[in-house]
Amino acid sequence: MKTKIIIVALFVVAIVGIVVAKFALTKDGGDKAGPSASASASGSGSAKPPANVVEVTMIYSTDKKDWIDQAAVKFRADHPEIKLTLIGKGSLDAAQSIVDEKDKPTIFSPADSLIMQMTISDWKTKGKGDLFGAGDEAPQSLVITPLVFVIWEDRAQVLLKSANGKISWKTIQKEIASNKGWPSIGGKTEWGFMKLGHTDPTKSNSGLQALYLMSLEYYGKPTLDVGDLMKPEYQAYMKDIEKGVTKFEPSTGTFMTEMVRFGPSKYDIAVVYENLAISQLEAAQGRWGHLRVYYPATTLWSDHPAGVLKADWVTPAQREAGHKWLDYLRSKEVQQQALALGFRPGDTSIPVKTADPANPWTKLAQYGVQVDIPPVAKTPEGPVVHNLLTLWSRTVQK
Repeated sequence: MKTKIIIVALFVVAIVGIVVAKFALTKDGGDKAGPSASASASGSGSAKPPANVVEVTMIYSTDKKDWIDQAAVKFRADHPEIKLTLIGKGSLDAAQSIVDEKDKPTIFSPADSLIMQMTISDWKTKGKGDLFGAGDEAPQSLVITPLVFVIWEDRAQVLLKSANGKISWKTIQKEIASNKGWPSIGGKTEWGFMKLGHTDPTKSNSGLQALYLMSLEYYGKPTLDVGDLMKPEYQAYMKDIEKGVTKFEPSTGTFMTEMVRFGPSKYDIAVVYENLAISQLEAAQGRWGHLRVYYPATTLWSDHPAGVLKADWVTPAQREAGHKWLDYLRSKEVQQQALALGFRPGDTSIPVKTADPANPWTKLAQYGVQVDIPPVAKTPEGPVVHNLLTLWSRTVQK
């Protein structure tokens, strides 16, 4: 009995002690924020985030994703006051979404000036004024890469012999238009019909560039006007070439991957960016023969322009932060990083070819990669681009 009384007494004493301690903590405010809660709230052991964080959103063409992502790591570490949001998107889709104000980025960087000029033109057509600033605030190139042909070497030799040492769109058209296939220009019977690869020009910039270049070669002019697109003879020529494309893919990288994987059974020739060719060229050798790069007689730059928008949704603080990011991408250190990924730096003071054995223009020269390229076509006006895409959709699209 005495034992039970002692146990009950001890229990009561313990309860009283807990209540007293609780009251003391409440009085001092300790139950509101004890030591562990306080440490958690302040992010114990970590730096406090800046009071005023500015968000910068950049919509950019996906073909430079690896370079952009690589650069963003250090920039974010160096600039915690800037929240950098990166959105990779097809250039044509991105351009339309900005014009329609479905996307409202701080910065836009399509694959080339052809798309940028079309976006600026469409924006003005809607009565919205200038999309970008002038002078130092005008869009400037980040990195550049030309459009090239990638061809299995035995097929390329036939094309070169048929067109006096050049890879010609007109020779390609002649072969595709013929019911005899490759033998029509001196190729082997077992090669069958020419299998050409380029992307859907309404979805991918490289496909649009290919369409423009084949049109320039037809007319032998440095640029086109809308009237050129209306001529039946030209339209028949374009349709002949496009018959050789079995499927218009939405992504340029698809052609390089499938050429390497399946060989000439899938594609004899593809039109791609030089940087994409560089990324897979070495791995392709010996699988189905030799794969080489050839530069068309007239090419186009994908110059990856980038600019901070003047749209009313971009605040002065965002403009300033956006320019910091673009300045960083144009810094010498980051421009040199682009070389390893097959891009030519937008900064012309940085050499493309170096003595470094890992430099793509040194290592892959034996497969046709070269520093010097043929003449570059002028960027067409926005109405020409729109009508070219309309014509293709009306007469060719499968």
